[in-house]
Amino acid sequence: MTITRLLAGVAATAIVISSTAAMADTWRYAFEESMDEVQGKFAQKFKEEVEANTDHKIQLFPYGTLGESADIMEQAQAGILQFVDQSPGFTGSLIPEAQVFFVPYLLPTDQEQLARFYKNSKAINEDFQGLYADQGLELLTMFPEGEVAMTTKEPVNSCEDLNEVKFRVMTNPLLVESYQAFGATPTPLPWGEVYGGLQTNIIQGQENPTFFLYSTKIYEVTDYITYTGHNNFTTAVMANKDFYDGLDEADQKAIQAASEAAYDYIVTYQKGLADSELDKIKKAKPEMTVTVLTEEQRKCFKDAAGDVEAKFIEMTGDSGKKILDQLKADLKAAAQ
Repeated sequence: MTITRLLAGVAATAIVISSTAAMADTWRYAFEESMDEVQGKFAQKFKEEVEANTDHKIQLFPYGTLGESADIMEQAQAGILQFVDQSPGFTGSLIPEAQVFFVPYLLPTDQEQLARFYKNSKAINEDFQGLYADQGLELLTMFPEGEVAMTTKEPVNSCEDLNEVKFRVMTNPLLVESYQAFGATPTPLPWGEVYGGLQTNIIQGQENPTFFLYSTKIYEVTDYITYTGHNNFTTAVMANKDFYDGLDEADQKAIQAASEAAYDYIVTYQKGLADSELDKIKKAKPEMTVTVLTEEQRKCFKDAAGDVEAKFIEMTGDSGKKILDQLKADLKAAAQ
């Protein structure tokens, strides 16, 4: 980790960090979205619960305050941050098994089933714990943020329509494999460069949950929203492990309880969110074309999913295979 990366673009906030570092009762929590987006809402509920049940305060740092996703993860591992919320998409290089959430068509689109799955999954709540701990992180919870939609400049009705399309992806090896399998040209970019990249045609597509398409105004620089049903966006809330292990039992229990309360809150908060935000997009841009692919149109994407799953197992070996099998069993249980 370099000082340059830690402090890039955050000189003003660095002053806040240094001034609060000496305050033992203040914990710092950074996330990848704004205060009004899903991660921000979760963080605010977590903060409310912690502050109501302990003597500690939580200081929240929304997206951009402390740099990009890689920056806040480094700061969490270094103990500069006590808590961080980051998609497994960005932790794939640290924890290859976390890329399992990018195997296409593994996760269902049914939000109620997903809510049961994340809350009760053995893979998430037990198996992933050791993998995160090896990277100096205490995994508190994972939660879904909604079905992922593709936004593009041209219509997408099949894999052929993605041919030669430069499609922005997170810096995640399996997501790169996915869009290669779909026929696109995957182009890893930090989120801060996506709007401008679409505006200048450096890239021609990207994917994100519907609420994020509205809040970030990505619809302004794309003309087509396509639901292929290939994934739901997953995010993970973590604590620095040395910090967490150094807490007394009462504080640890309070953090776990706050995480559970925030999970229940965010699952309820998201009900109907995708539909309401899509309505806002249509109102803001009536010419936007929204397509939900039929089963026949999805066939080529689903066929490609098998290759991506095989690639995941190749990347992660027996450990990844075990995680994948357990996730499938957990999903089956959540469906009942």
